[in-house]
Amino acid sequence: MKRAIIMVIDSMGIGAMPDHAEFNDIAECNTLRNVCHYNHGLNVPNMAKLGLGNIQNFEGITPEQKPTGQYGTLQEKSKGKDTTTGHWEIAGLVSERPFATFPNGFPSELIDKFIEETKCGGVLANIPASGTAIIEELNEEHHKTKFPIVYTSADSVYQIAVDTDMIPLETLYEWCRTARRLLDEGNYHVSRVIARPYKIIDGKPTRIGKDRRDYSVEPTGKTLLDEVKETGGEVVAIGKIEDIFSKAGITHAIHTGSNKEGLELTLKAVKNELDLDNIRYSNIEKFTPNKSIIFTNLVDTDMLYGHRNNPEGYGKAIEEIDEYVGKIIPELTEDDILIITADHGCDPTVPGTDHTREFVPVLYYGKTIEPKDLGLTLGFDSIADRIRSWIF
Repeated sequence: MKRAIIMVIDSMGIGAMPDHAEFNDIAECNTLRNVCHYNHGLNVPNMAKLGLGNIQNFEGITPEQKPTGQYGTLQEKSKGKDTTTGHWEIAGLVSERPFATFPNGFPSELIDKFIEETKCGGVLANIPASGTAIIEELNEEHHKTKFPIVYTSADSVYQIAVDTDMIPLETLYEWCRTARRLLDEGNYHVSRVIARPYKIIDGKPTRIGKDRRDYSVEPTGKTLLDEVKETGGEVVAIGKIEDIFSKAGITHAIHTGSNKEGLELTLKAVKNELDLDNIRYSNIEKFTPNKSIIFTNLVDTDMLYGHRNNPEGYGKAIEEIDEYVGKIIPELTEDDILIITADHGCDPTVPGTDHTREFVPVLYYGKTIEPKDLGLTLGFDSIADRIRSWIF
C-alpha cells in the first residue's frame, strides 16, 4: 500500500515573500534562519542529511555533499499567511479570496448576536491581542463577570478564552460552535474560531493546549484528502489537522497536547502500531485501505514559541522534531514517501507576535526517490500533486 507522510512544522518559514509588505511584514523575516542565528546554530543532523542546509545558509546546518532527499523552497499561491490557507494549499486547494481580519475588533452586530445566542451576558476585550497577555490582563474581570474573553489578532481568528474551572469546557466549545455559525451566516469569511481554555496554575492563568480546539471554515472545494478518502484510502489526521479541514476528507483523527505527543503518534502510525479503530470516525466502518496519508501538524513552534517571541524555545522544538525524523526514516518502506514542510512563518526575532508571509522549505524522502535540488517551486499545492502521483 502506498503511503504519504506529511509533517508540517507549523510556521517554520525561510524568508519574506515578494509581497510581504502587503501583509505588514518586513524584509528581514526569515523564521528558520533567524532562529538558527539566535541560537548560534541548531543540531538537526537528520533534516540536514535530507538537504535542509542546502536550501540556503542556515547557521549551524551544514550543506550536505551527498544529501539523501529532495529539497527546495515553496512560494505560496494563496493570499494569506495563516494556518488554514497554508494547509489547504498543501492539500491542493488554492484560496483565491483572502480571509478577513479585524484590526479594530469584531463589529458590534456580530458580538451582540453572539451574546444573545450564547446567553453569556457579555464579552471582554474584543480587540487584537496576544492571547497570553490578554488572559492575564482580564482574568480578574473574567472571574468577576464570568464573561468570556473574545479577541483576535493580525490573523483571521475569533478566539474565545475562559477559565474552565469556572466555565465548563463543553460550554466553551458550544460557544465556539455558535460563533462559527454566526460568522458563516454573516459571510464574515473568518478562517478559524479558536477555543482557548485556561486554568489558574501556581497563581498564574495558563492556557491548556491539549483542550484547544479550532473551528475552521469548511474547505471551499475538494482537496487531495477528499480524493484519497473517496477512492478507498485512509487519511489519518494527527494534531489539529481535523480542525483545519473541518473533518473533510479525513477518516481517522487524534488531537495532541504537544509536539512530542504528535511525533510519537506519527512514529506509531508509520510503524503500523497506532490504534486506528480507536480513532476512526464513528460514521466510517472498518475497512482495508488501498492507500494512506498520515498528516501531522506540529504546532508548538508556532503557538508556544513563534507567537511568544521565544527563539530559544523555537530552536529546541525544531531539534526535538529532528530527533523523531531520525526515528521515522528507518521505519519507512519502499511504498512510503515522507514530506517535511511548513505552512507560513512566525519569526520570533522580529517586531510583533503574528504570522509572517514567508517562503517555506520542503523536503522529500523515499527509498526509491533520487536526491536532488528542486529549487524554487510556485505553490504549496505542488505537494498535493507529488503525493497524487505517488499514491494513485
